[in-house]
Amino acid sequence: MSENYDIAVIGAGIAGASVAANLAKTGKQVLLLEMESQPGYHTTGRSAAIFSPVYGPEPIRALTRASHAFFNTPPHGFSDSPLLRPRSACFLAREDQLSDLSDLQTELGGGGAISAIDQDVLQTRIPLLRKGYAAAALWDDGTAEIDVAALHQGYLRQFKANGGAIHTNGEVQKITKTSDGWTLASAQGAFSAKCVVNASGAWADVLGEMAGAERIGLIPKRRTALIIDAPDGYDISNLPLTVDVHEEFYLKPEAGKLLISPANEDREVPCDVQPDEMDIAICVDRIERAFDISVRRIERSWAGLRSFVADKSPVAGFSQQVEGFYWLAGQGGYGIQSAPALAEYAAAEILGQDIPEHILGEGFDPARLKPDRASLQ
Repeated sequence: MSENYDIAVIGAGIAGASVAANLAKTGKQVLLLEMESQPGYHTTGRSAAIFSPVYGPEPIRALTRASHAFFNTPPHGFSDSPLLRPRSACFLAREDQLSDLSDLQTELGGGGAISAIDQDVLQTRIPLLRKGYAAAALWDDGTAEIDVAALHQGYLRQFKANGGAIHTNGEVQKITKTSDGWTLASAQGAFSAKCVVNASGAWADVLGEMAGAERIGLIPKRRTALIIDAPDGYDISNLPLTVDVHEEFYLKPEAGKLLISPANEDREVPCDVQPDEMDIAICVDRIERAFDISVRRIERSWAGLRSFVADKSPVAGFSQQVEGFYWLAGQGGYGIQSAPALAEYAAAEILGQDIPEHILGEGFDPARLKPDRASLQ
């Protein structure tokens, strides 16, 4: 015997939790199945998420803009604390990187929250920067830090309040197509559903292969991050998120400490990824060269998987090979900031409803996310 549902969502990270919450609001019987002992154990729980409408490929930027209202004004009872905290961003360029900074400025546009600043202004705003290291920068006042835990827990709470069922420790072992939907064999028993949503993060292609769906070419990539002490004598509370224009490192304040990363993207297999000693050494070297910091102790280090397809845009859409199998994968490093709008879009498509106008109004093109789009072939 198996438990029966209208929709089974595999993966309870931010992608799965957010789409499941949107689906459950409609009265559908929805299952959220997670292979780990707690939702968000992998990428979601290891994210240093920033809300940036200028970060990522064009479909992500549109979805991020469409998510802004949700972040600013979530539903009543969704979270006890604000989901966004103001935090400016700064993109640094050395003398040899100035042409790339100019290209980035052209790409982002000259208006709005983005402004170019010279070396003198930069040194005033980021006194922690080594003198002479950077020649110029772009300053972005349109960014913010996301309270990832509050966002994720808000969706899980919303899902449960609307009758959704969560099973953890439920690794899927087999997916079988039936005459009226799917049967999932898992470590928690058997479940049946008319529709399956594959929101399993780095494991999405593995699950797709089980179901007989097309491969989307998902590549999990390791990113390492460290927590270190702030140097004595510096007030770091107003430091921006500071990113090398080639994304060779980033630094930001984190609960009175500094979070630093080499911004690496090293290919991995789906796993409980751990920080690599070489990544840590590279990170420390890059940070010490750019900032007036001597890293004497690493308080904590960790790694997470950011999973991308070829064009770095998410994959959201029904499989073209098997009926009733929906892809929701490949969010890369942008999954938190785009989650509210992407979940709304995916839920509407799964239910056969119209795409919300506030998403289309941001210039979002659904064809850019389809699993059969040309850029994935």
